[in-house]
Amino acid sequence: MVFPQTEIGTDPGALAAFARAAEDLGFAHLLVYDHVLGAVPRGGRWLGYTYKDAFHEPLVLIGYLAGITERLVLATGILILPQRQTALVAKQAAEADVLSRGRLRLGVGVGWNDVEYEALGENFRRRGARLDEQISVLRALWTREVVTFTGRFHRIVEAGINPLPVQRPIPIWFGGESEAAMRRIARLGDGWILGGTLLTPHERHAQVTGGYPAMVEEFREYLRSAGRPADAVALERRVAVSAGPEKWATTAEEWARIGGTHLSLSTMNAGLATPDQHIAAMRRFRETVR
Repeated sequence: MVFPQTEIGTDPGALAAFARAAEDLGFAHLLVYDHVLGAVPRGGRWLGYTYKDAFHEPLVLIGYLAGITERLVLATGILILPQRQTALVAKQAAEADVLSRGRLRLGVGVGWNDVEYEALGENFRRRGARLDEQISVLRALWTREVVTFTGRFHRIVEAGINPLPVQRPIPIWFGGESEAAMRRIARLGDGWILGGTLLTPHERHAQVTGGYPAMVEEFREYLRSAGRPADAVALERRVAVSAGPEKWATTAEEWARIGGTHLSLSTMNAGLATPDQHIAAMRRFRETVR
């Protein structure tokens, strides 16, 4: 399930009810989107989300949900990592993994909103290079008591986080569909979170020239180039509840056929006005696709 960030509201009871319903219905994981700041649109640019869209902070929310669920994998999808301090994310993620007894999955990416980078004091233009180095730093901090690391963006001298996470290391998944993103995922990723409702230019091109099967085949070429087997990286795709039962079924069938490992349902942007309506939509989907 995709956690309906922008539509579920702020009642803690509703947040808990949604997560418990997902677990009770047999969903495997809950995917939480991320934005720190919403901006006012500038110069006619499409921002996807603005200051009017509500976003619960992912790792704080996951800490809360860890205490009221037992089996759900709690996943960020995606945490915009290069606009954050790496050691702090390592500490927060380790804590969330401890509190959830090893149920955290950290999905990361570079993001697209330069307004957030500016406000958080990070360089938007260097976000790809910084992300590459951040992955090494995170994995070192999650697996070793004492770390010494010197890179382009990080310097750690004989220091470490305590407590360490249950998972050592925590699985790192990536979003993004550009060639640069796909090559990075092929080299470094445990999983790939593909888009489903908001299409990037690369996705639009892929849909015209072969759709998701073409994207997955292209990605497997990058895996081969990186010296990794074709099944080394888990594959997740989203489907919108507004697409309807026929599309749910055909999407699930196609995704399984081409080697997809995870499928998430988004109940947002379907005219659902209350948390109970989101839960009811989740139930209809589960009954249909089961």
